[in-house]
Amino acid sequence: MEVIVPFSTDRPKSRLSDALSPDERSAFARAMLDDVLDAVAAAGGEPRVLATDAVDADRPVTVDDRPLTAAVNAALDARLGADGDESDADGPPEPVAVVMADLALATPDAVERLFAAGRDAEVAMVPGRGGGTNAFVASHPEFRVDYHGASYLDHRDIAAEVGASFAAVDSHRLGTDVDEPDDLAEVLIHGEGRAAAWLREAGFALDASEGRVAVVRE
Repeated sequence: MEVIVPFSTDRPKSRLSDALSPDERSAFARAMLDDVLDAVAAAGGEPRVLATDAVDADRPVTVDDRPLTAAVNAALDARLGADGDESDADGPPEPVAVVMADLALATPDAVERLFAAGRDAEVAMVPGRGGGTNAFVASHPEFRVDYHGASYLDHRDIAAEVGASFAAVDSHRLGTDVDEPDDLAEVLIHGEGRAAAWLREAGFALDASEGRVAVVRE
């Protein structure tokens, strides 16, 4: 299954500016991207980076500097059939997945669960903690995305409007995206890859001395 991994090279992870310098944010974002690509590949997927600018990666890269919604929909058009047109296809389109690049807790097992749900439903989706859309598999030729606000709810409605069967995938590892400084604690607690190692090498650690877990920099 092809897996599109959107990645912004322009001021990545700006909401982490209170914790990381611009260069550090770029390095940390790249570590998370590599973790996601590794997890997808180990789960049997074929990852392709959908980047806003050129990226030096050992995976295929497509550059599209349009906003996220337009770029992902262009990728879905190419793979599922623009406007649902299957006239050149021998059968239903193959499922395609979209997995965000900041899912630092992603593991092959979690990605495999998403793939399995996508084989049973025409749209299978992992909601983020704030109601965003962290990952999905789609095979319905008319399903398209609209990323803004609580996009998970919008995408569930879009699936219903086009008559696609829908499955919600409850996954802590894929449902945890790293946007805010407080999210770094999740990476330090549960992370198993490059992103967690990068944070530790940069001096970040957990402190529970005041009765709650906090991230500190040594």
